Amino acid sequence: MSAAVPVSVVVPCFRCADTIGRALASVAAQTARPQAVILVDDASGDTTAETLRRLQANHPAGWVTVITLPVNQGAATARNVGWEAATTRHVAFLDADDSWHPDKLALQYAFMQTHPDVVATGHRFLQAQSDAYGTPPDYPPLATSPLPHHPIVPWQVLLKNPFITPSLMLRTDAPLRFPVGQRYMEDHLLLMQLALRGVPMVRIDLPLACIHKDRYGQSGLSAQMHAMHQAELDNLRRLVRDGDLSATAAWVLRWYVRLKFVRRQLLVAVRRRGAA
Repeated sequence: MSAAVPVSVVVPCFRCADTIGRALASVAAQTARPQAVILVDDASGDTTAETLRRLQANHPAGWVTVITLPVNQGAATARNVGWEAATTRHVAFLDADDSWHPDKLALQYAFMQTHPDVVATGHRFLQAQSDAYGTPPDYPPLATSPLPHHPIVPWQVLLKNPFITPSLMLRTDAPLRFPVGQRYMEDHLLLMQLALRGVPMVRIDLPLACIHKDRYGQSGLSAQMHAMHQAELDNLRRLVRDGDLSATAAWVLRWYVRLKFVRRQLLVAVRRRGAA
C-alpha cells in the first residue's frame, strides 16, 4: 500500500452502483493514497447502499466510511456532509461516475503543502471517448518540474467555472461550504463566493482527472441544460444580494450567461445531428 497523505476524499453517491467501483479504484490506485474516503449515499433508494458497503468491506478497515442520508438533498448537501465528517486538513472531491489520474493526490497535495496560503486548487481534466461505463483514457506524460500552475482571479471565475468538482481540493477550514440544497451550478457558486471574498485559489495546468460523460446534453445533471442556465442566473442574483457583486456587473454577466446558453444549445444540436 502506498504512503497515506492527510486528505479525505468525499464522493457524493446517487444511484451509482454501476460506476462507483471505477471511481473508488482510481482513489485506491493513487501513488499517495488519501487518509480516508467518505462515500455519501444521497438516499438512492436502489442497490447503491449495498454496493457501497461491499466496496467498503474490500478495503482496509476504517479507510472507507459510508454515510447514508435519509432524504435525497442533492450533491451539494452530500458533499457538505462528507466535508463535515472529514478530520484531515484537506478534502478532495470526486464524483461517482468520474476517475482520477494515479498521481493526482500526490501532486495536488504536495502543491498545497508548499503553498499553505492557498485555500483551493483545481486542475485540468480529460474527456473519456466512451460512454459513462468506459475506462479512462491514456493520460499524456506529465511535466511536473516545475509544476505548471497559475492563480485564479475573480473575473476568471465569474466568466467560467475554472475547475470541475472532481478536480477540487480545499483546505477543510475554508470559510464557506456548498450551498445547501442547491442542485445545479452549486460548485460554481462556491468558487465565485470564495474568489470574490479574496480567498486564494490556484489552477494546476495538468489533466489529473477524467470525466466519463459529456458536460452538456447527455444523461445525468448535464442533461438539465435549462435548469443549469437558470441556476447560473440565480447565482448572480445571490451574489448581488449577499453584497459580493455589484448590480451593474451582474447585469453584464447575465447577458454573457445567456449567450453561453445559446452556444451550448447549438453545440448539442450539432453533436446530436452528427450522431444521427
